Amino acid sequence: MALTLSEASKLSNDMLMRGVVETVIKDSPILQHMPFIEVMGNSLTYNQEKTLPGIDFYDVGDTWNESTPTFEQKTATLKIIGGDADVDNFLKATRSNVQDLEAAIIEMKAKALRHKFEEIFIYGDSETSIKQFDGIRKLIDTESESERVVAVAASGGELTLDKLDELIDAVKGGKPDMLLMSRRSRRKINSLVRASGSMLATDRDSWGNFIQLWDGIPIGVNDWILDTHTVAGGVETATTGGACSAIYALQFGEGALCGLSSPGFLQVEPIGQLENKDASRTRVKWYCSMALFSSVKAAALIGVQD
Repeated sequence: MALTLSEASKLSNDMLMRGVVETVIKDSPILQHMPFIEVMGNSLTYNQEKTLPGIDFYDVGDTWNESTPTFEQKTATLKIIGGDADVDNFLKATRSNVQDLEAAIIEMKAKALRHKFEEIFIYGDSETSIKQFDGIRKLIDTESESERVVAVAASGGELTLDKLDELIDAVKGGKPDMLLMSRRSRRKINSLVRASGSMLATDRDSWGNFIQLWDGIPIGVNDWILDTHTVAGGVETATTGGACSAIYALQFGEGALCGLSSPGFLQVEPIGQLENKDASRTRVKWYCSMALFSSVKAAALIGVQD
Protein backbone atom coordinates (compact mmCIF):
# COMPACT_ATOMS: atom_id res chain seq x y z
CA MET A 1 0.00 0.00 0.00
CA ALA A 2 1.29 3.46 -0.91
CA LEU A 3 1.42 6.17 1.78
CA THR A 4 2.38 9.81 1.63
CA LEU A 5 5.17 10.87 3.96
CA SER A 6 2.66 12.85 6.00
CA GLU A 7 0.51 9.76 6.54
CA ALA A 8 3.55 7.61 7.29
CA SER A 9 4.78 10.01 9.96
CA LYS A 10 1.54 9.49 11.91
CA LEU A 11 2.57 5.86 12.44
CA SER A 12 5.66 6.95 14.38
CA ASN A 13 5.76 7.88 18.05
CA ASP A 14 9.17 9.53 17.66
CA MET A 15 8.62 13.29 18.01
CA LEU A 16 12.01 14.12 16.46
CA MET A 17 11.17 11.91 13.50
CA ARG A 18 7.81 13.61 13.08
CA GLY A 19 9.52 16.98 13.18
CA VAL A 20 11.98 15.95 10.49
CA VAL A 21 9.19 14.64 8.23
CA GLU A 22 7.23 17.88 8.74
CA THR A 23 10.31 19.90 7.81
CA VAL A 24 10.90 17.82 4.69
CA ILE A 25 7.36 17.97 3.29
CA LYS A 26 6.09 21.37 4.45
CA ASP A 27 7.40 23.37 1.49
CA SER A 28 7.66 20.56 -1.05
CA PRO A 29 4.67 20.10 -3.38
CA ILE A 30 6.20 16.83 -4.60
CA LEU A 31 6.60 15.21 -1.19
CA GLN A 32 3.19 16.45 -0.07
CA HIS A 33 1.41 14.67 -2.91
CA MET A 34 3.54 11.75 -4.11
CA PRO A 35 2.81 8.49 -2.27
CA PHE A 36 5.56 6.01 -1.42
CA ILE A 37 5.57 2.22 -1.55
CA GLU A 38 7.66 0.38 1.02
CA VAL A 39 10.10 -1.93 -0.75
CA MET A 40 11.51 -5.05 0.88
CA GLY A 41 15.01 -5.47 -0.50
CA ASN A 42 17.07 -2.99 -2.45
CA SER A 43 15.10 -2.77 -5.71
CA LEU A 44 11.71 -3.19 -7.33
CA THR A 45 11.19 -4.78 -10.74
CA TYR A 46 7.89 -3.82 -12.35
CA ASN A 47 6.13 -3.94 -15.69
CA GLN A 48 5.55 -0.47 -17.10
CA GLU A 49 2.29 -0.27 -19.03
CA LYS A 50 2.87 0.90 -22.61
CA THR A 51 -0.38 0.25 -24.53
CA LEU A 52 -3.85 -1.03 -23.64
CA PRO A 53 -5.39 -4.19 -25.18
CA GLY A 54 -7.72 -3.79 -28.16
CA ILE A 55 -11.51 -4.14 -28.07
CA ASP A 56 -13.75 -4.97 -31.08
CA PHE A 57 -17.41 -5.45 -31.95
CA TYR A 58 -18.53 -8.94 -33.01
CA ASP A 59 -21.47 -10.62 -34.72
CA VAL A 60 -23.00 -13.80 -33.42
CA GLY A 61 -20.74 -16.69 -34.33
CA ASP A 62 -17.68 -14.53 -35.02
CA THR A 63 -14.22 -15.67 -34.01
CA TRP A 64 -12.97 -13.49 -31.22
CA ASN A 65 -9.53 -11.90 -31.45
CA GLU A 66 -7.20 -12.11 -28.50
CA SER A 67 -5.46 -8.88 -27.55
CA THR A 68 -3.22 -8.12 -24.60
CA PRO A 69 -1.60 -4.96 -23.27
CA THR A 70 2.07 -4.37 -23.86
CA PHE A 71 4.57 -3.82 -21.07
CA GLU A 72 8.22 -3.00 -20.67
CA GLN A 73 10.06 -4.44 -17.67
CA LYS A 74 11.78 -1.82 -15.52
CA THR A 75 13.85 -1.97 -12.36
CA ALA A 76 14.05 0.83 -9.80
CA THR A 77 16.89 0.53 -7.29
CA LEU A 78 16.80 2.21 -3.89
CA LYS A 79 19.50 4.84 -3.47
CA ILE A 80 20.99 6.29 -0.29
CA ILE A 81 20.44 9.99 0.35
CA GLY A 82 21.35 11.72 3.58
CA GLY A 83 23.96 13.46 5.68
CA ASP A 84 25.42 13.83 9.15
CA ALA A 85 24.61 16.67 11.52
CA ASP A 86 27.25 17.42 14.19
CA VAL A 87 26.38 19.49 17.26
CA ASP A 88 29.21 20.96 19.33
CA ASN A 89 28.75 19.93 22.96
CA PHE A 90 29.91 23.32 24.29
CA LEU A 91 27.37 25.20 22.17
CA LYS A 92 24.69 22.68 23.05
CA ALA A 93 25.36 23.19 26.76
CA THR A 94 25.60 26.98 26.65
CA ARG A 95 22.99 27.93 24.03
CA SER A 96 20.21 25.35 24.30
CA ASN A 97 18.51 27.60 26.83
CA VAL A 98 17.66 29.87 23.89
CA GLN A 99 16.49 27.10 21.61
CA ASP A 100 17.12 23.41 21.12
CA LEU A 101 20.30 23.76 19.08
CA GLU A 102 20.46 20.08 18.21
CA ALA A 103 16.88 20.04 16.88
CA ALA A 104 17.57 23.21 14.87
CA ILE A 105 20.67 21.73 13.21
CA ILE A 106 18.88 18.45 12.42
CA GLU A 107 16.05 20.49 10.91
CA MET A 108 18.55 22.29 8.66
CA LYS A 109 19.98 18.94 7.58
CA ALA A 110 16.45 17.73 6.80
CA LYS A 111 15.86 20.80 4.63
CA ALA A 112 19.10 20.09 2.76
CA LEU A 113 17.90 16.51 2.17
CA ARG A 114 14.63 17.84 0.74
CA HIS A 115 16.50 20.18 -1.59
CA LYS A 116 18.68 17.37 -2.90
CA PHE A 117 15.67 15.06 -3.37
CA GLU A 118 13.79 17.73 -5.34
CA GLU A 119 16.81 18.30 -7.57
CA ILE A 120 17.29 14.59 -8.29
CA PHE A 121 13.53 14.19 -8.72
CA ILE A 122 13.97 16.29 -11.87
CA TYR A 123 17.51 15.64 -13.09
CA GLY A 124 18.51 12.29 -11.59
CA ASP A 125 20.26 10.01 -14.09
CA SER A 126 21.61 6.65 -12.95
CA GLU A 127 23.68 6.39 -16.12
CA THR A 128 25.52 9.62 -15.32
CA SER A 129 25.83 8.85 -11.60
CA ILE A 130 25.10 5.34 -10.37
CA LYS A 131 24.46 6.76 -6.88
CA GLN A 132 21.30 8.55 -8.11
CA PHE A 133 17.87 7.29 -9.06
CA ASP A 134 16.34 8.33 -12.38
CA GLY A 135 14.42 11.59 -12.24
CA ILE A 136 11.21 12.50 -14.03
CA ARG A 137 13.06 14.01 -16.98
CA LYS A 138 14.76 10.65 -17.60
CA LEU A 139 11.59 8.62 -16.93
CA ILE A 140 9.64 10.67 -19.49
CA ASP A 141 12.69 10.77 -21.79
CA THR A 142 12.49 14.37 -22.97
CA GLU A 143 15.46 13.74 -25.29
CA SER A 144 13.29 11.57 -27.57
CA GLU A 145 10.17 12.25 -29.62
CA SER A 146 7.03 10.71 -28.15
CA GLU A 147 3.41 11.51 -27.33
CA ARG A 148 4.50 12.32 -23.79
CA VAL A 149 6.85 15.11 -24.91
CA VAL A 150 5.09 18.26 -26.13
CA ALA A 151 7.27 21.00 -27.60
CA VAL A 152 6.19 24.65 -27.58
CA ALA A 153 8.14 24.92 -30.85
CA ALA A 154 10.90 22.93 -32.54
CA SER A 155 13.60 25.11 -30.98
CA GLY A 156 11.56 26.59 -28.14
CA GLY A 157 9.14 29.48 -28.03
CA GLU A 158 6.75 31.54 -25.95
CA LEU A 159 4.35 29.59 -23.77
CA THR A 160 0.65 29.64 -24.67
CA LEU A 161 -2.34 28.41 -22.69
CA ASP A 162 -3.23 26.15 -25.62
CA LYS A 163 0.12 24.36 -25.23
CA LEU A 164 -0.52 24.01 -21.52
CA ASP A 165 -3.82 22.30 -22.32
CA GLU A 166 -2.03 20.06 -24.83
CA LEU A 167 0.36 19.03 -22.05
CA ILE A 168 -2.56 18.10 -19.79
CA ASP A 169 -4.14 16.05 -22.57
CA ALA A 170 -0.87 14.12 -23.00
CA VAL A 171 -1.54 12.46 -19.62
CA LYS A 172 -4.05 9.66 -20.16
CA GLY A 173 -6.53 8.01 -17.82
CA GLY A 174 -7.51 11.10 -15.88
CA LYS A 175 -6.18 14.57 -15.22
CA PRO A 176 -2.70 15.12 -13.83
CA ASP A 177 -2.46 15.63 -10.08
CA MET A 178 0.10 18.40 -10.50
CA LEU A 179 1.73 20.75 -12.97
CA LEU A 180 5.34 21.16 -11.84
CA MET A 181 7.40 24.09 -13.13
CA SER A 182 9.96 26.78 -12.41
CA ARG A 183 9.02 30.14 -10.94
CA ARG A 184 9.61 31.81 -14.31
CA SER A 185 7.09 29.48 -15.96
CA ARG A 186 4.54 30.16 -13.23
CA ARG A 187 4.97 33.91 -13.72
CA LYS A 188 4.37 33.44 -17.44
CA ILE A 189 1.15 31.51 -16.84
CA ASN A 190 -0.05 34.25 -14.48
CA SER A 191 0.74 36.84 -17.15
CA LEU A 192 -1.14 34.92 -19.83
CA VAL A 193 -4.17 34.43 -17.61
CA ARG A 194 -4.26 38.10 -16.61
CA ALA A 195 -3.99 39.09 -20.27
CA SER A 196 -7.08 36.98 -20.97
CA GLY A 197 -9.01 39.02 -18.39
CA SER A 198 -9.18 36.40 -15.63
CA MET A 199 -7.17 35.05 -12.70
CA LEU A 200 -5.93 31.62 -11.71
CA ALA A 201 -8.11 29.81 -9.19
CA THR A 202 -6.57 29.39 -5.72
CA ASP A 203 -6.91 26.90 -2.90
CA ARG A 204 -5.03 25.94 0.27
CA ASP A 205 -2.76 22.94 0.66
CA SER A 206 -2.67 20.68 3.71
CA TRP A 207 -0.41 23.21 5.48
CA GLY A 208 -2.71 26.15 4.88
CA ASN A 209 -0.54 27.69 2.16
CA PHE A 210 -2.24 29.22 -0.86
CA ILE A 211 -1.72 27.32 -4.12
CA GLN A 212 -2.76 28.20 -7.64
CA LEU A 213 -4.66 25.91 -9.98
CA TRP A 214 -4.99 25.66 -13.73
CA ASP A 215 -8.04 23.72 -14.92
CA GLY A 216 -8.44 22.46 -11.36
CA ILE A 217 -4.86 21.09 -11.28
CA PRO A 218 -2.49 22.37 -8.56
CA ILE A 219 0.55 24.27 -9.79
CA GLY A 220 3.72 23.23 -7.99
CA VAL A 221 7.01 25.13 -8.10
CA ASN A 222 10.37 23.36 -8.07
CA ASP A 223 13.31 25.71 -7.60
CA TRP A 224 15.68 23.23 -9.24
CA ILE A 225 13.98 23.23 -12.64
CA LEU A 226 16.41 25.18 -14.79
CA ASP A 227 15.48 27.86 -17.31
CA THR A 228 18.59 27.07 -19.35
CA HIS A 229 17.54 23.94 -21.27
CA THR A 230 18.40 23.65 -24.96
CA VAL A 231 15.77 22.39 -27.40
CA ALA A 232 16.34 21.43 -31.04
CA GLY A 233 14.19 19.39 -33.39
CA GLY A 234 11.39 19.19 -30.83
CA VAL A 235 13.51 17.41 -28.17
CA GLU A 236 15.77 18.51 -25.34
CA THR A 237 19.44 18.28 -26.19
CA ALA A 238 20.96 19.76 -22.99
CA THR A 239 20.00 21.27 -19.66
CA THR A 240 22.45 24.18 -19.91
CA GLY A 241 23.43 26.69 -22.56
CA GLY A 242 19.91 27.60 -23.65
CA ALA A 243 16.97 29.73 -22.55
CA CYS A 244 14.22 27.10 -22.29
CA SER A 245 12.46 25.49 -19.37
CA ALA A 246 10.05 22.58 -18.97
CA ILE A 247 6.68 22.03 -17.32
CA TYR A 248 5.79 18.53 -16.11
CA ALA A 249 2.28 17.11 -15.82
CA LEU A 250 2.25 14.30 -13.26
CA GLN A 251 -0.31 11.80 -12.06
CA PHE A 252 0.58 10.19 -8.73
CA GLY A 253 -0.35 6.74 -7.40
CA GLU A 254 0.53 3.05 -7.45
CA GLY A 255 -0.42 2.80 -11.12
CA ALA A 256 1.25 6.08 -12.05
CA LEU A 257 4.24 7.96 -10.59
CA CYS A 258 5.10 6.67 -7.14
CA GLY A 259 8.00 6.96 -4.75
CA LEU A 260 9.80 3.92 -3.38
CA SER A 261 11.26 3.67 0.11
CA SER A 262 12.71 1.18 2.51
CA PRO A 263 10.48 0.28 5.50
CA GLY A 264 10.33 3.12 7.98
CA PHE A 265 10.79 5.80 5.31
CA LEU A 266 13.05 8.60 6.57
CA GLN A 267 15.41 7.67 9.39
CA VAL A 268 16.97 9.84 12.07
CA GLU A 269 19.82 7.85 13.60
CA PRO A 270 21.79 9.03 16.67
CA ILE A 271 25.45 8.18 16.07
CA GLY A 272 26.61 9.46 19.46
CA GLN A 273 29.69 11.21 20.76
CA LEU A 274 32.60 11.64 18.36
CA GLU A 275 36.15 10.60 19.22
CA ASN A 276 37.97 13.30 17.29
CA LYS A 277 35.99 16.33 18.48
CA ASP A 278 33.76 17.45 21.31
CA ALA A 279 30.49 16.95 19.49
CA SER A 280 27.64 14.52 19.00
CA ARG A 281 26.45 13.32 15.60
CA THR A 282 23.02 12.51 14.18
CA ARG A 283 22.53 10.95 10.78
CA VAL A 284 19.52 11.80 8.62
CA LYS A 285 19.10 9.27 5.82
CA TRP A 286 16.62 7.83 3.40
CA TYR A 287 16.76 4.79 1.13
CA CYS A 288 14.52 5.88 -1.72
CA SER A 289 13.81 5.89 -5.44
CA MET A 290 10.78 6.28 -7.69
CA ALA A 291 8.96 4.41 -10.43
CA LEU A 292 6.66 5.38 -13.31
CA PHE A 293 4.30 2.41 -13.54
CA SER A 294 2.51 3.66 -16.66
CA SER A 295 4.24 5.69 -19.35
CA VAL A 296 1.08 7.72 -20.06
CA LYS A 297 0.82 9.08 -16.49
CA ALA A 298 3.52 11.72 -16.93
CA ALA A 299 4.28 14.21 -19.70
CA ALA A 300 6.57 17.18 -20.32
CA LEU A 301 6.10 20.49 -22.10
CA ILE A 302 9.56 21.50 -23.31
CA GLY A 303 10.98 24.61 -24.93
CA VAL A 304 9.21 27.08 -22.64
CA GLN A 305 10.91 30.46 -23.11
CA ASP A 306 10.33 33.73 -21.28
